[in-house]
Amino acid sequence: MKRSEFSPNGSAVENLIRQTLKKCHSPVMIIRKSLLRKQYERFRIHLPKVTPYYAIKANPHPEIVKTFLRLGANFDVASANEMNLVLSLGAHPDRMIFANTIKSAEDLQAAYRRRVRLMTFDNEPELYKIAKHAPGSRVIVRIKVENIGSIVELSLKFGADAEHAVFLLRKAKGLGLRPEGVSFHVGSQCSNVENYVHALEVAAQIFREAKQEGLHLSILDIGGGFPIRHTDQDKQPVFEIMARKIRAEMSRLFDKKTKFIAEPGRFLVGPAGILVTQVIGRTFRNNKNYYYLNDGIYGDFSGIVFDHCKYELKTLRRGQRFLSTVAGPTCDSLDTISLSEELPELDVGSIVYVKNIGAYSSASAVQSFNGFAPAKIILVD
Repeated sequence: MKRSEFSPNGSAVENLIRQTLKKCHSPVMIIRKSLLRKQYERFRIHLPKVTPYYAIKANPHPEIVKTFLRLGANFDVASANEMNLVLSLGAHPDRMIFANTIKSAEDLQAAYRRRVRLMTFDNEPELYKIAKHAPGSRVIVRIKVENIGSIVELSLKFGADAEHAVFLLRKAKGLGLRPEGVSFHVGSQCSNVENYVHALEVAAQIFREAKQEGLHLSILDIGGGFPIRHTDQDKQPVFEIMARKIRAEMSRLFDKKTKFIAEPGRFLVGPAGILVTQVIGRTFRNNKNYYYLNDGIYGDFSGIVFDHCKYELKTLRRGQRFLSTVAGPTCDSLDTISLSEELPELDVGSIVYVKNIGAYSSASAVQSFNGFAPAKIILVD
């Protein structure tokens, strides 16, 4: 590694990387607790009437969960394993929503034993399953809403048609369950606030129809989808502006007794993560520099495949940039991170890092494909 890459000059992020690499080897995922706190506070300030349930799937590292637990967050879990993790760290069952609309009988039984009573559903067979394995549970119907402009469309897989919602809530009551509200998700990385506006209007209509049939709903779950910037050039809408519109619509459409909750994951943990990798090989192919890193698609760059992310690769090296290809360490050609990255000339050992990669990346990484483990996660203040 060139001495210039360890120059004391540079940004706070680059200095943090240098200090970290003095203590541990790459690849390493640095999670900054200060940014976890900052994102949580942003959410609470700009959506003060909405209780955040951190979506564990975004990054289930125990220290991240404990940080949000201390901040007062609740938790969105999708399996018994996630549920057990949160409970083992000291959370009360009342601070969880089992927000997977399709749950196994075994996981429902675990929820019942552990006294996790709030859960979502989007179909009639699921209600029979809940009534059998977790009787008396509090249930929220998830509806399908528009995902226009969202990077990942979640309504392709989840959500009942809105016109069936009241029927399903009535059915839940008839099965001895406690129908308590409506849930929706506008899609991941939602850049179109009108998705929220339309979904809130649809949910409000369901609240009115349910009331006419003697069902008094009290909870509205507005899901997640709040966008973050993955690169310095991203032109995502400012969260504060979107939140202002959402607040106004909630006040207009729902009475003051309605309890609002949300399931942010990426928004809370994404900006806190810095992935630090190093070049382990290089060649010149197809008239381009070709660099191999010690982390890749099967590791912490998994979001490229599973989450449609376009990460910005940065280096500690300065100088003229050249069109380059960057690949991971495995023997699979799929393990190609970028075919057209503008990078300075790099050597074996040069550092390549990515900001805003705290969500999903390590959570969806394969643990040991080809024998390569994902990055070690460390938390810093």
